[in-house]
Amino acid sequence: MADTENRLRAVVAVPLAEELCRLVEELEPRLEVVRDHALEKPMRGPADWSGDPAHVRTPVEQLAFDRMVDSADVLFGIPDVDPAALARTAAANPRLRWVMTTAAGGGGQVKDAGLDREALDRIAFTTSAGVHGGPLAEFAVFGVLAGAKGLPRLLDDQRTRTWPGRWQMRQLDELTVLVVGLGGIGAECARRFHALGARVWGTTRTGEPVEGVDRLVPIEELAEAVADVDAIVVTLPGTEHTHHLVGERVLANVRPGAIVVNVGRGTVVDEASLVAALDDGRVAFAALDVFEAEPLSTDSPLWSHPNVLVSPHTAALNDAEEERIARRFAENATRFLDGRPMRAVVDTVEFY
Repeated sequence: MADTENRLRAVVAVPLAEELCRLVEELEPRLEVVRDHALEKPMRGPADWSGDPAHVRTPVEQLAFDRMVDSADVLFGIPDVDPAALARTAAANPRLRWVMTTAAGGGGQVKDAGLDREALDRIAFTTSAGVHGGPLAEFAVFGVLAGAKGLPRLLDDQRTRTWPGRWQMRQLDELTVLVVGLGGIGAECARRFHALGARVWGTTRTGEPVEGVDRLVPIEELAEAVADVDAIVVTLPGTEHTHHLVGERVLANVRPGAIVVNVGRGTVVDEASLVAALDDGRVAFAALDVFEAEPLSTDSPLWSHPNVLVSPHTAALNDAEEERIARRFAENATRFLDGRPMRAVVDTVEFY
C-alpha cells in the first residue's frame, strides 16, 4: 500500500484523458492517480494506448517518465505498451504490486516481458478482458449473418449488376452456433445468439453452466462437436494450449458449408488449414478480425479469397472503450484495496 492512510499510488503509464483520470479518482478516492500528460505519446485514435510511434521523448523526458513509472504501487497500463519497459520497471521498483493491462489479451504482453518468478509472484496482472465483450459479440453475430445470408454472393452480383434467380438464405434461428471459449467475450456471444433464436453450444473446461448455452462441449471433444454445428465462433486467447486449436483435425470434421468467425486471437486458428477448408467448400465463409501475424501480410490468400471477410483487428474499437477500461481499473482498485479478488487476473503460468 502507498502509506498508512491506505492510499495507493497509481501511475498512468499510457495515454489517458484527464477527464478519465478524474473519473478514476472519483470512483476510488483512495487512489492517488499520478499522471503527466506532457510525457504521454499522443493517441492517433480511440484507445491507441501505445500512442504515436513517431513521437520520441527527449532524454530528459524519458528519464522523468521512467522515474514517475518507477514510483508506482500500481500501474494503469504497461508503460508505452512495451514489454521491455514492463521488465525494466518491474526490476527497478520492488514496490510494484499490480499492473492493469489495457488489452484483453494482455497476458501475452506480460509473457513477452520475460519476468522472473519472483516478479510474477509479487505483481498481480489484470487485463481488460470482458470490457470488449459487447462489441466483439456484435461482430460475431455480423459474421455469422454475413455467411448465412451469402454476403459474398450478394456483393458479387451487385458489382456485376446481375439479377439472379431467387435463392434461399439460411436463417439464424435454424442454426447451431458453437462458441469456442465461454469467457467474457464468449458469454456475450452466447447471450446474443441465444436471443436471436439460434441453438448455442459452447466449449468448456470447467463444466460450469453459462446463460444462453444449450449444450456444454468439453474442449477435448471440439473436433467431434464441429460435425454437428453450422457456425463456429472462436473467442479464445492465444496461449500454448490454444495455438492452432482450430486446425486441420477440427476443420476436417466440420459440417460442409460451415461458417467460421474469429474474434479471439489469430493464433487459435491455423490459417493454412482454414484456407484449404475454404477452397474445398468445407467452410463456406469466414469472418476474421484477428490473424496469426498482424498486420496481415499482403501476400496472404485471405485478402483475395472470395469467401473471407477481413477486419483489421478493429471490431472491438469503440469511443466508449477508454472509459470502460478506466472504470474496470477503478473497480479492481477497490477490490485490491479491500482484499477481494480482482477481475480478469492473468494466469502467470499460461499467460491468459
